[in-house]
Amino acid sequence: MQLGLIGLGKMGGNMAERIRRAGHEVVGYDRSPGKRDVDSLPALVEALSAPRVVWVMVPSGDPTRETVKELAGLLEAGDVIVDGGNSKYTDDQVHDVMCREKGIGYVDAGVSGGVWGLENGYALMVGGSGEDVAKVQPIFDALKPPSPTDESGQPVGGDAGFVHAGPVGAGHFSKMVHNGIEYALMQAYGEGYELLEAVDLIEDVPGVIKSWTQGTVIRSWLLDLLVRALDEDPSLERVRGYAEDSGEGRWTVEQAIENAVPMPTIAASLFARFSSRQDDSPTMKAVAALRNQFGGHAVRAVEQGEVERPA
Repeated sequence: MQLGLIGLGKMGGNMAERIRRAGHEVVGYDRSPGKRDVDSLPALVEALSAPRVVWVMVPSGDPTRETVKELAGLLEAGDVIVDGGNSKYTDDQVHDVMCREKGIGYVDAGVSGGVWGLENGYALMVGGSGEDVAKVQPIFDALKPPSPTDESGQPVGGDAGFVHAGPVGAGHFSKMVHNGIEYALMQAYGEGYELLEAVDLIEDVPGVIKSWTQGTVIRSWLLDLLVRALDEDPSLERVRGYAEDSGEGRWTVEQAIENAVPMPTIAASLFARFSSRQDDSPTMKAVAALRNQFGGHAVRAVEQGEVERPA
């Protein structure tokens, strides 16, 4: 089938290649002239035969909102828009109402796979009507990982790597929870790494972590990636201890509060990322001062020359 794909960056570019390898036609548009097949959204829509499917793979928030709004003015009844970025699920519901008024279908697709998806496939969590999802299904089939097999090579039941999770919004809600869990897993691996590094008893920290990748209950792809990072930089000396959050962790915790679901581990991993951005934690300053006040515990003075001068 034909697919219009908007956004040909690290994820979108690899997705376009994987889809083409499966025998489908991709008409790509990107703000960068060197990557695109057409030079505007109207040209992309014009290049596709009706009923059209257009996949949006641009940063979440205003870039996605503006792109979907423009597409809704260009497409026709029977066409389908797929948002494959990391949009908040409530944005999907707004977009769906706008598109439905014009007879345009809307599908939200949570996509996981990162830069490895070209070869390994992408896990897909999809929201939308059965009719609209069916129109995009050949593309989903091209993107998803191969069906799992048992030790004899026979296919295992189920459709691992793809799920039609529910109506519009369900795909990105599922991806949001997935990313919240990812926050917690990364935090746990990071804390374990720090403790191993902190003691003199362990002489081969990368080797210990690598030993966990086979036969243990904590093995995972994330752990494999940590091993890869340590192979490249055994003491992580080239990496600053600063971690951004892309939004999904916050949204997951917000939904936990909204639905009265206890989520202490994911919440703590989110707050740990905030801590990573502080060179000198004001909270810990207050804790140190309090320990000094009630117990006479020593505090570490700021080194001479480190005191911030008034602006």
